[in-house]
Amino acid sequence: MTTAPGSPRGRRVRLTRLALVALMVLPIIEIVVVVAVGQAIGGWPTFLLLVATSLLGAWLIRREGGRAWRALEQAVRSGRMPAREIADGVVVLVGGSLLLAPGFVTDVLGLLLVLPFTRPVARSMLAAVISRRLLAQTERFTGPAVAGQPGWEKQGPRRSTSSDEVVEGEIIDED
Repeated sequence: MTTAPGSPRGRRVRLTRLALVALMVLPIIEIVVVVAVGQAIGGWPTFLLLVATSLLGAWLIRREGGRAWRALEQAVRSGRMPAREIADGVVVLVGGSLLLAPGFVTDVLGLLLVLPFTRPVARSMLAAVISRRLLAQTERFTGPAVAGQPGWEKQGPRRSTSSDEVVEGEIIDED
């Protein structure tokens, strides 16, 4: 069975392969960087620097994770959808995990994800990835065009062919 290069399954296979290659190459890059830093500043200072970055990571996870959690609680209490807060929590969790991993490359990546002034970039990238995945899943179940079909506005509500149940609702556009 072959998959089309542009199909969601083909992209998933490519992403899986890319992730596997990254997981195999990243440790090699980390070792090369640690050895280079060790040759430049010495073994013990390199070891102490790795421990210090892990401790910094633990502290930042606790601090920024706590902030993200409080923002999530506040959003839920105020009755609004906490999408931004959930995304912040995910970004802080991934960034903190990278900071706890030994190595300088993962520390830099983790620091970029955890710091409050660089987190919006990571959050928007996460939102783009999730949107693409949701769109691909929607297309898989409904076909390539969900809205914007000719005459879509004139069709009105339609009954599902798989169910006799009718759900009435109202669309509220707050923009």
